[in-house]
Amino acid sequence: MINIAVLGYGTVGSGVVEVIRTNKEQIGRRAGDEIRVKYVLDLREFPGDPVQDVLVHDFDTIAGDPEVDIVVEVMGGFEPAHTFAKRALEAGKSVCTSNKAMVAKFGAELLEIAREKNVNFMFEASCGGGIPIIRALNGSLTADVIDQVAGILNGTTNYMLYRMRVEGSDFGTALKEAQEKGYAEADPTADVDGHDARRKIAILSSIAYGGYMDAEEVYTEGIRDITPEDMLYAEQMGMRIKLLAVSRQMPDGVCAALVAPFLVHAENPLFAVNDVFNAVFVHGNMLGDAMFYGSGAGKLPTASAVVADVIEEAQHLHEHIPCNWGEEKLELQDPQEVDSLFFVRVTGKTREEIEAAFGKGCEFVSCPSLSGETGVITPRMTHREYYAAAEKIGGVISMIRIKD
Repeated sequence: MINIAVLGYGTVGSGVVEVIRTNKEQIGRRAGDEIRVKYVLDLREFPGDPVQDVLVHDFDTIAGDPEVDIVVEVMGGFEPAHTFAKRALEAGKSVCTSNKAMVAKFGAELLEIAREKNVNFMFEASCGGGIPIIRALNGSLTADVIDQVAGILNGTTNYMLYRMRVEGSDFGTALKEAQEKGYAEADPTADVDGHDARRKIAILSSIAYGGYMDAEEVYTEGIRDITPEDMLYAEQMGMRIKLLAVSRQMPDGVCAALVAPFLVHAENPLFAVNDVFNAVFVHGNMLGDAMFYGSGAGKLPTASAVVADVIEEAQHLHEHIPCNWGEEKLELQDPQEVDSLFFVRVTGKTREEIEAAFGKGCEFVSCPSLSGETGVITPRMTHREYYAAAEKIGGVISMIRIKD
């Protein structure tokens, strides 16, 4: 019998217990032994819930029990999650988590402790919910040199942009609807300002490129400034607006990384990813292009990914599985030097004035329902060149990058 302890009995924690209870026989067969939830740690009481029989309120009970083989951290946040995960690893227990904030900040440290103690630290559910992208990058794609990762990594913002497109609603209305459906938190900052996607692209890039990408250094914009007018232009151009997290490693090892709204062409597979779904696009030198798609959030999809880590750790008790995440910090390119095509809405300027600022290769876009402004796709230029041109011309209403 393999004993596990679940830290936190919220949405994901209760989902983990439910998945193990519902699929007990199949999970045990795949793990090679019965998986038993010996403890659930939470400050609250749950009268009437069977979990009450295994509920504890002191982490020391778990840390000091040699019968606990695997600790599942689904509390969220930095602390005490980080301290508990570190103590569990140091005590010779494997750990798995869905906590992207903790993984992005402390992943390299926790992986090193796991290696030293000959146990495992796994975090499949930290990126993309139920999509098995971590396992693919760390296992299935190890014969490739991965040079690009891009994706829709936040279900809340993807849902909001989808509703804004189909309903013509503004940001505030879409946010309220997402909150009413339970897709957005009361404080939606991490989602709508891009912090959640930033952490996820940092985790994926660290594994893909074999170093450590500091999430705090990834240039990030959210979706607060996206308007119904932007959606009208996107429709006119046959594109859709998506919050994308993208990274690319260049031949010299320097990485370009960015989280921001992008206009996506219909030929791009990310174009059709709607609602709360997530998708991750990967390019490898042998594989070429591949995309991983699925439910990016939710109680049971996330819990399923966590339990998959539990099973793998159960299969490799006291046997460390190497992870491609290295300790050497990845150098990030200056965001001002990253180039792109830009879609810009400008008011009060002639085409000649716009071309004088942005260059002769401008492509103009008209939107019959909007008067008094001009839409333009700029030639490819760096962000530094774009901002200099925008300041020179003035009258810029908004700017959205265009995905290659």
